[in-house]
Amino acid sequence: MLMRVRGRVGALVALCFGVSVAAAHAAAPPQGYQTDAAFARSYGARGVTSVAATTQRVSCYAPEVLRLLGLAPEQGFPQGGGTPCPVATTGENIGPYPTQDVRGPALLVKDHSESDIRVDPTNARHLIGISKWFVNSEDYNHLTGFFESFDGGATWPQQGHVPGYEGWTDNSDPVGAFDPWGNYYAVVLPYMFDYDSGQRHNFLSPRVNPALPRMVVGVAVRPRRAATPDTWLTAHDGRPDFVATTPFAGLPAFDKQWIAIDTNRRSKHVGRVYVSWAISGADAEEGQGSSALRGRRLQGAEPQQVYVSHADARPDGSHTDWSVPKPALTLPGADVNGSLPHVAPDGTIWLEASGSTSSNQPFTALLTSSTNGGATWSRQRAIVRHLPSLYDNTTFRSAFGEAFTVGPRKVGKFYPLYLAYEDAPTGPVEVRLTASFDGGKHWRRPVRVNDNRGGGEAFQAGLTVSPSGTVAVAFYDRRLACPAQGTVEAVGAGLQFDPAAPSGRGNYCINTAVQLYRPGLRPIGHNARMSPHTWDPQLSAARFVCVCVPASFIGDYFGVDARGGFVYTASVTTYNEGGQNPFFHQQQLVSKLKTP
Repeated sequence: MLMRVRGRVGALVALCFGVSVAAAHAAAPPQGYQTDAAFARSYGARGVTSVAATTQRVSCYAPEVLRLLGLAPEQGFPQGGGTPCPVATTGENIGPYPTQDVRGPALLVKDHSESDIRVDPTNARHLIGISKWFVNSEDYNHLTGFFESFDGGATWPQQGHVPGYEGWTDNSDPVGAFDPWGNYYAVVLPYMFDYDSGQRHNFLSPRVNPALPRMVVGVAVRPRRAATPDTWLTAHDGRPDFVATTPFAGLPAFDKQWIAIDTNRRSKHVGRVYVSWAISGADAEEGQGSSALRGRRLQGAEPQQVYVSHADARPDGSHTDWSVPKPALTLPGADVNGSLPHVAPDGTIWLEASGSTSSNQPFTALLTSSTNGGATWSRQRAIVRHLPSLYDNTTFRSAFGEAFTVGPRKVGKFYPLYLAYEDAPTGPVEVRLTASFDGGKHWRRPVRVNDNRGGGEAFQAGLTVSPSGTVAVAFYDRRLACPAQGTVEAVGAGLQFDPAAPSGRGNYCINTAVQLYRPGLRPIGHNARMSPHTWDPQLSAARFVCVCVPASFIGDYFGVDARGGFVYTASVTTYNEGGQNPFFHQQQLVSKLKTP
């Protein structure tokens, strides 16, 4: 995500040098508190299983902008910088590519963060995950990559970078969705930058591959039963499958594209693919753009808009033309927090996003809907105001902060709407959940999701609802202390490479967690631990500003979906499980929990 952190780098850098957030005691979660020991045991007690999906193949690609510079092992990067490709085992094309104007060497894909995961509605054992695919995390050099399973997440034989967009420097905010026939649509955000003498990003640089647009909202479709990692459809009617390109509406940048597909057979718009995005008038790389863009920066009080375009999918993986984009939401200020569309079983498309007048003010979550396939949109309504926060102790940036979805079964006369979000008005970040059971007119009093009693933070909420109506809220959890010095767990977590020496430290290392609810928000048990090992977020962490600034990145969100009797998460881990991750890179851990 780009815009969400604009204006926050100074605060993040200050955080790296000791600025923290005061502790506070929040209202108890409705399921009651859970002890840390019980949470630690819940991975086994709840029958959770997991696999590091992205360690199962070796992926490589040749980047448009070559960067080999890296940081040293003692700085938390045991295999820093760009590394020449050894032998790719994915079978993907590692270059050259028709969209590039250079012929560079292929580099090893090392780190994988910011993910989405979807279960095929036509086959619950078929899953596709998608994430950023870094060849150099310190210089934020990445494309979008995917990993695919045909056995319910046990193995991931197909993976590689998503082809067709190699001509851009980066490819951000990965997300995807299946259509009603089992074709998978990835919506991507390719953009250009190069590096100045201070190693910072020149966002939308005119010097990189000048024949291509500076930024694109594009689509790649993986057809059902695709046989190779390069089997993607990236053209429409003989042209690149672009939904929109910049400049758009007179503004230079896009942000936080998202996708929803109507898979409801009884809907009059079944197969309709909705793509949404926010637009920005500022340089989106945290104030490090070109001088021309710096001169065009929006002021904090100016509104932003979320646009939506749609096309109708066909069973063969092709689709109709994209519609002319229309504004659906107007958000306060220049700080925009995403765009999240979801389709109800009756074909209504709901869209949630939030905005703030500045990075230090609360975000207002707003909602709109369309009952005519995106032709017109209802009057927008406010859901809740909440205050995301910078996180304590570590250097990774504050994240997306919200998740929204629609339930597949009516509660009373309406399909339920759910919103999970970060909140930290006076203390450590918590995850809260609210719902509407009357079409968005009224919302339940929010409940606290994380059930720890101590000061460990909970953040980056993800949200899904199973076909039976079970609600799952996924989040990162910091209640468990980092492993103690000298233990097998500490070695497996790579704590010896973290310059902060966090062994035994609280509110620092991370686990993934899930809380389940009945459709009416009655909790089902306590938080379940979805990761078998506590991991260190400071290792191999991407530097989204530049290699020269400690502000870092583990993703702004991670994936969760529920189908076939299981809840799946795709989240980051840097743990070296069974020797599969000896350099403690950011890998995608796919976990599954049986749905009651």
